[in-house]
Amino acid sequence: MTPKAHAAFTAALLKRLDADPDVLGLVLLGSSSGDPPGPDAFSDHDLFVVTRPGAQERFRTDLSWLPNAADLVLSFRETAHGVRALDRDGHLVEFAAFDLDELSLARVNRYSVPLDKADVRARMARVREETAARMATPPDARWLAGQFLVELLVGAARYGRGERLSAHFRVRVGAVQHLLGLIRLRAPAVDRARLDDLDVSRRVEALFPDVARSIDAALLQPVPACARALLTVARRVAPDLVPTGVPEALEQAFARAEHAARPAE
Repeated sequence: MTPKAHAAFTAALLKRLDADPDVLGLVLLGSSSGDPPGPDAFSDHDLFVVTRPGAQERFRTDLSWLPNAADLVLSFRETAHGVRALDRDGHLVEFAAFDLDELSLARVNRYSVPLDKADVRARMARVREETAARMATPPDARWLAGQFLVELLVGAARYGRGERLSAHFRVRVGAVQHLLGLIRLRAPAVDRARLDDLDVSRRVEALFPDVARSIDAALLQPVPACARALLTVARRVAPDLVPTGVPEALEQAFARAEHAARPAE
C-alpha cells in the first residue's frame, strides 16, 4: 500500500466510524499516527476504536466497518480486545475495540486522535504518560548480559544435541532480544529517545547501522557461528558486562556443538 493509499484508507475509516453513533473515538497508532516516520509500502494500520460501553464486541466480531471488509481473507481474535485482519492485497489492520474505561489497559507511544466525541484525547494522554513511566525504569544491565550469555550457551548445547529448532530460538530470538536491550541501555540518551520504547527490535538500523549490520550478518550463519558473532557484538557494545573467562568458556561450547554437528567420518 502506497502512502497515498494508506492515507485514503485512513480517511475512509474515519468517515465510516464518525457516522456510527456507538463510536466515541478513533486512535491511530505507529506510522498511522502522523508522527514520523510515516507510512511506507510496508506499513499496516494500527488503531483503537473507542465505543460506548457494551458496543465494543460488535466491532470485534462484525468487521463490516473496515474500508477493506469485502476483501478480507483472514481475521482472528488476537486478544480479549484485539483483532488482526488481512486483505487480499496483503494489507494488515491490527485494532482493539475499547470503551473509555478500557483504554487504561493500553500501552502506546506514537498516537493521534482524529476523532473524539467524548474524553478520548485526555484519556490517551494519561495512557501515554503511564506507558512512559513504566518504560522509564530499564532492566538491570548485568541481568540482560547474563541472560544473553546463557542463551548463547544453551542454544549451542541444543544445537550440538540435535535440537536445532530450539537452538535457533534460543540464539536468534532469546539472545538477540537481550543483546538489543543492552544496545538500548548503552545508547546515548538522545538516540535512546528515538527508539521504540515498546519494541526493542525497532529502529535499530536507523540509529545504529553498523551494529545492526553485524547482527544481521550473524543471523545468517549456522547457530554456533551465529552465537560466536553475537558475542563479538556484545563485547563491542558492553565489554565490561562480559566477565573475564566467559568468552573462552563459551568458545568451548560453540566448538563442541560444531564438532557434534559434523557428519560421522
